[in-house]
Amino acid sequence: MDSITRTPGRGSSISNGSALARRGGPDDEEGRAAPRYAAIKQSICDAVRDGLLKPGDRVPSEAELVQQFDVSRMTANRALRELQAAGVLVRRAGSGSFIAEPKPIGQMIEIRNIAEEIRARGHVYRARVVENEEIRASAETAALLEVPVGTKLFHSIIVHHEAEFPIQLEERYVLASAAPDYGKMDFTQMTPNEYLTRTAPLERVEHRVRAESADARTHSMLGLSDGEPVLRMTRRTWSHSRLVSHAWLTHPGSRFELSAAFSIDD
Repeated sequence: MDSITRTPGRGSSISNGSALARRGGPDDEEGRAAPRYAAIKQSICDAVRDGLLKPGDRVPSEAELVQQFDVSRMTANRALRELQAAGVLVRRAGSGSFIAEPKPIGQMIEIRNIAEEIRARGHVYRARVVENEEIRASAETAALLEVPVGTKLFHSIIVHHEAEFPIQLEERYVLASAAPDYGKMDFTQMTPNEYLTRTAPLERVEHRVRAESADARTHSMLGLSDGEPVLRMTRRTWSHSRLVSHAWLTHPGSRFELSAAFSIDD
């Protein structure tokens, strides 16, 4: 029986035991009920089920799996790729493969503070502020907020993390006259959503969601795997009859889903 042993601070290792050791050379499929890549996948899934591997734990690299399971690198790679496609693993270039967090679910209709959502799931929240600056509206950004060119705006880019994994890239344009202190705020301590809710109480909200391919910047900021799509929500909010915020909220497609539930009154 294959087993996985957790080593604090060093990820986890799989010992393939005598059963696998007696099975001839790499990828010798004769006489076995399942191919080797399936055995590797099952070992990792069993370890997750039994609590030996937890979200955020590193799993063995391809090279380590080759040695421990006596398989080819192609077989080890297939096992990791299929576990990633199933949402069991998150693979990070240069860092390795890690057990994925259960896929978070965001509310489409209810406007919630992402920090509160993450903490409610029992995870640590962290924000990385890439940019928060005052700008003057160009023709393009003026159209986003339906204001004249040259209007004072704020532009922010923030990466929100759940349990150290980037879960949302937020890019936002804000009407400065509606939220004059936006550019001074420390958004590692308070989210833009929280500040705007206090400063410019919501009057109307517009949402649009679509699946997209990620550009190079988004790919890097969200730590996406090659070819991984994103879910991109466009959110516009109004306060006191003014359009005050236009935001793009982008999530890794494999690590996030959106849901909504509501009742229909007769």
